[in-house]
Amino acid sequence: MALDLKEKGNAALAMGNYEEAILDYTQAIALDPNNHVLYSNRSAAYAKQGNYQNALEDAEKTLSIKPDWPKGYSRKGTALSFLGRKDDAAKAYEEGLKFDPSNQQLLDGLKEVKQTPQSPFGSNMFPAEAFLKLAQDPRTKDLINDQQFMSLLMECQRDPQKLIMNMQDPRISAALSVMMGINLMGDDDKMDTEPSPPPPPKQKREPTPPPPEKSEDESLTEEQKEAKKEKDLGNEEYKKKNFESALAHYNKAIELEPTNMTFYNNVAAVYFEQKEYKKCIEQCEKAVEVGRENRADFKLIAKAFSRIGNAYKKLEDYKSARTYFQKSMSEHRTPEVKTIISELEKKIKEEDRKAYVDPVKAEEAKEKGNEFFNKGQFADAVKFYSEAILRNPDEPKYYSNRAACYTKLAAFDLGLKDCEKCVELDPKFLKGWIRKGKILQGMQQSSKALSAYQKALEIDSSNTEALEGYRSCSIAANSDPEEMRKRAMADPEVQDIIRDPAMRLILEQMQNDPKALSDHLKNPEIASKIQKLIESGLIAIR
Repeated sequence: MALDLKEKGNAALAMGNYEEAILDYTQAIALDPNNHVLYSNRSAAYAKQGNYQNALEDAEKTLSIKPDWPKGYSRKGTALSFLGRKDDAAKAYEEGLKFDPSNQQLLDGLKEVKQTPQSPFGSNMFPAEAFLKLAQDPRTKDLINDQQFMSLLMECQRDPQKLIMNMQDPRISAALSVMMGINLMGDDDKMDTEPSPPPPPKQKREPTPPPPEKSEDESLTEEQKEAKKEKDLGNEEYKKKNFESALAHYNKAIELEPTNMTFYNNVAAVYFEQKEYKKCIEQCEKAVEVGRENRADFKLIAKAFSRIGNAYKKLEDYKSARTYFQKSMSEHRTPEVKTIISELEKKIKEEDRKAYVDPVKAEEAKEKGNEFFNKGQFADAVKFYSEAILRNPDEPKYYSNRAACYTKLAAFDLGLKDCEKCVELDPKFLKGWIRKGKILQGMQQSSKALSAYQKALEIDSSNTEALEGYRSCSIAANSDPEEMRKRAMADPEVQDIIRDPAMRLILEQMQNDPKALSDHLKNPEIASKIQKLIESGLIAIR
């Protein structure tokens, strides 16, 4: 799974989706925290994003895991270079060259930092505090959100020569004035300049009449004019949904001007409306071929690819549809096509999930998980129970078994999540409620554990484990009321209820008039909040 997330991150990074890449690498790291490549890749994504401090931290983490890896030193050198710490960057590149003296990346990086002069303002021209000043000062706070300007500022930090070249830019002067506490803007400290006096009015001259425009048809050959007429006639028939007649006109247009891909696209549009999707695809492919040969507008090529994608989508061949929409994006990027690709990704993922489902193999994986569990090899058991869940995600016992493993590994939050999924799939699954109660007990949440055991006893009132758990939770809940109150008051949900003026009024009414309780419990939202306070031990109903 970590490998899949890494590949997703790599694809996002290649597409320039740096936020998405960082998220994928972060999730992969959570699954495989000792994989140095994941930190290295995330360092690259942070650097591309312009977040050089995080890039440096990930590079250092990479080297802490694998100190002899040259690429880690390359990542570190790059981050330090962008932070303006040229000497430290040079040291990082030199350290990496000890492990691989012929590494071209390290040699190029070292050459670059040695050729770039050190900033006269110090090794870190713009420290983090300087950017804070920039965000807080009313003259420059809007510049922080200007991505183009921030990229320019980072380039200036990396290469002081660029700073000198851009000193005429009033934004740079304003930013330096604020960040470094020096006045580079003269007496007037504002970014806006006074308007220059208006030039003297010019004498009006009679406009020269424009030359007569040539009509579009004048530049066409006779065949092209005839082809255009046929296309226009085809369009009229298409609008009326007279598709056979439209086809006849479009095909006539192709005979007259076979090098115009628009006519092929029009024929494909008719086939699409007629639900002749395979014919539509063939015609679009012909359109692309003709368009390529005759250097057609890239937007027309993109349109043909999108139509192929839509045809495959109608045929429910989502992978082929995604391929052709991606081709369309490579010709002409539009937000609509990007959205379609995202929707297709979800459908493909769901198809793959369903295709992987196999109850027989799920049971086999569960049995292997049981073997490892009985041997006390809980981490290995988790892998097989996870495989069983992928093979049959609607079977509650697999989640229950994995929850037992997580409990043994003291990963209570993951175990609780599995228990909740288990009882969501089957609210009558007794073992799921008991396991949930035990995990909540381990997390010192006695009132919630009490509710879980109560649910178990509703299913089987004589179950020994549920009875024992319920008794121990009741004793724990009542043994130290003060400690219980402190724990309850630390719960954010309880804090919100107590702070709610309406709830405070309701609690006062309940105290003064016990009959008011029945009225308030008719409101599901209020009833839920009262139940939460009862479970936490802050109030009791007698």
